Amino acid sequence: MKIGVCMPYMVRDYDRERILTWARKIDAGPFHSLSCGERITNHSYDMQSILCAAAAVTERVRIMPSLYVLPMRSAVMTAKEAATLDVLSNGRVSVTVGVGGREKDYRAVGAPFERRHQRMDEQVAEMKRVWRGEPVFEGADEVGPVSPQGANIPLYAGAMGPKAIARAAKWADGIYGTSMAGDREGHQRIFDMAKEAWVKEGRTDKPYLVGSFWYSLAPDAEAELKSYVYEYMKYQGDEIGRLVANSMTRHTPDAILEAIDNVRAAGADELLIVPATAHYDEVDKLAALLR
Repeated sequence: MKIGVCMPYMVRDYDRERILTWARKIDAGPFHSLSCGERITNHSYDMQSILCAAAAVTERVRIMPSLYVLPMRSAVMTAKEAATLDVLSNGRVSVTVGVGGREKDYRAVGAPFERRHQRMDEQVAEMKRVWRGEPVFEGADEVGPVSPQGANIPLYAGAMGPKAIARAAKWADGIYGTSMAGDREGHQRIFDMAKEAWVKEGRTDKPYLVGSFWYSLAPDAEAELKSYVYEYMKYQGDEIGRLVANSMTRHTPDAILEAIDNVRAAGADELLIVPATAHYDEVDKLAALLR
């Protein structure tokens, strides 16, 4: 199982030096990929900007947006951004798309929250047309650039429920299905649904399976992890935010190794581990733990 690390993007006081140092540390570590998530409201940094900076200062790790909240974006602009990111990384990009769950993010950018699943299916088809060099309307020029991977940029769906996974089986190369507590059962359920959906769709390839969980190895790791998760989940209400935050346990080396084993046992091809802070201990101690 390959292991990647998410860049901290919801922390404060995340300056240029720390962003670039994080990227270089991930590239120098025993990691396969570097990812970043996308938020609009609440405090967060722009995913595409973070990943472009990381692509420019790294040489080895895969660059994985995880994920573009596609229905609140332009499909054509997203395809163009991803192809440009692939150029900057010299062909190291894997793209993940999903619908997200924050209606306020949609509202903030003037995008409708309704029909987001259906729109994403249509948008994925449009992105693939852009990557193939086809005009987006009659008489239009092609939308460049041509990425080093051409039309074959790996495309994963952020999906956890049966309907979303069934839709993704029609167009995705794999599933990014997270059970953020780092348990085996949650990941196993998602991965089993993905494999079944691929078979039902008549596909002979195996879905690429990506898991994820939250962790911290910073000073005062338990408090930092619970605080981060509360900030992340409070959009669902204060009670749910605190309940999820208080259930977090991946704040010791042993607990993190256990979670890694859980995701591996569930059958993941890759694991993206998401830190609670931008403290360098998060990436340095994790790298030492995996060596």
